[in-house]
Amino acid sequence: MENRREFIKKSAIAGLGMSISAGSYARIIGSNDRVRVGIIGFSDRFRQSLAPAFMDHSKDMNFAIVGVSDIWSRRRDEAEQYLKGKGWNDSSFFKARNNDELLDRKDVDAVIISTADFQHAQHCVAAVESGRDAYCEKPFAESLEDARRAVKAVETTKRIVQVGSQRRSAPNYHAANNFIKSGKFGDISMVEMTWNVNQPGRWRRPKLVSEIRKEDTDWDRFQLNRPKVAWDPRKYLEFRLFYPYSSGIPGQWMSHQIDTVHWFSGFDHPRSVVANGGVYVWKDGRVNADTFTAVFDYGPDNDKTKGFQVLYSSRMNNEAGGVKEYYFSNGGMINLDTNKISPEGGLEEKYAKDMGMKANLLPTMSLGEGPKMETSANTGSDPMTSMHMQNWMECVRTRKEPNAPARVGFNHSVANIMATTALHTGKRVTWDSTKQDMVIS
Repeated sequence: MENRREFIKKSAIAGLGMSISAGSYARIIGSNDRVRVGIIGFSDRFRQSLAPAFMDHSKDMNFAIVGVSDIWSRRRDEAEQYLKGKGWNDSSFFKARNNDELLDRKDVDAVIISTADFQHAQHCVAAVESGRDAYCEKPFAESLEDARRAVKAVETTKRIVQVGSQRRSAPNYHAANNFIKSGKFGDISMVEMTWNVNQPGRWRRPKLVSEIRKEDTDWDRFQLNRPKVAWDPRKYLEFRLFYPYSSGIPGQWMSHQIDTVHWFSGFDHPRSVVANGGVYVWKDGRVNADTFTAVFDYGPDNDKTKGFQVLYSSRMNNEAGGVKEYYFSNGGMINLDTNKISPEGGLEEKYAKDMGMKANLLPTMSLGEGPKMETSANTGSDPMTSMHMQNWMECVRTRKEPNAPARVGFNHSVANIMATTALHTGKRVTWDSTKQDMVIS
């Protein structure tokens, strides 16, 4: 006869309509149980942002970091020193040489995945198929094959996976989405987005490149399903500069912004995209563009008379313009830099009257304050990542779908991969919804 605790667990699962095998019951987390989290990849991203965000909520949510997996011995040691130095590690903290060692353990309930861009989807598959929930950094995937496999694994296992599309947890973006969905904004006619920096060292790690030794890591395991090539410390440590280990700008920056297009419009993918760009300034051996522009067409697949255009541009060699997100309708615009709705650019009466039309001008409104960009005094976390991490932790407890589930990651991956393919082929790329695949023309 099963004990009362097991009966309650099974009853709760049945009430949620979830089908979980008997072998998985031991991994169901009770409302008061400590959630033991393993780190897959001790990256700069984890150190600088994810760890502080996690620690903002770990005490209240009863979560703990119990171990780390990294194929570079130096990173494993650095993880231990970093976490112990801040008092953020669990007393049972362990170091695993690879993900197989970490996922073979029984004392890990969930993982945070912060590895190289092209590895996210594959590491997510391994995590959820082993029965772990996961916070998975974006981009979710850098190939359609990996994206399909990952989203299928997540939806089949019913694990809680949050993709690092942080805008999904920000109140100002929720306000913009609600305003558009209410119909008050009118039809989206165009979206303009930029992400500009002037940083020659962005994604460069010259000191580490000179120090890493092949024998201290596992180069073959690092490459996973990418074409096998000779040891290259730059591709290992500066992977964001080298295709096919990363798409660079599309995967790192555009993925955040294009996701809001899908969210606000309800469209899961672009109908088509053309793109151009190149390495125009930072000629340091990189492959991925330092200047990139893509033009997307979004709208219903069965009605080409409806839709809108998205113009996305990014450069790493001049920061003028910064990070901008503008949504336009015939009545005005939403500026997600200032978090204002305004009639700017809307149809004025003097022009409408000439065509027997009425003026169309949005009211001037605030979307409320976005996340305060000051870092936490206690942990050093940034607020947007902190809110997004909190949402994941809450959903691990409640088994509710997080703000950015795997399907969100799949959708931004489709847009990124289409844009990257257009850039590399110099051709127009369209999405075939029947075949669920892109077409190069």
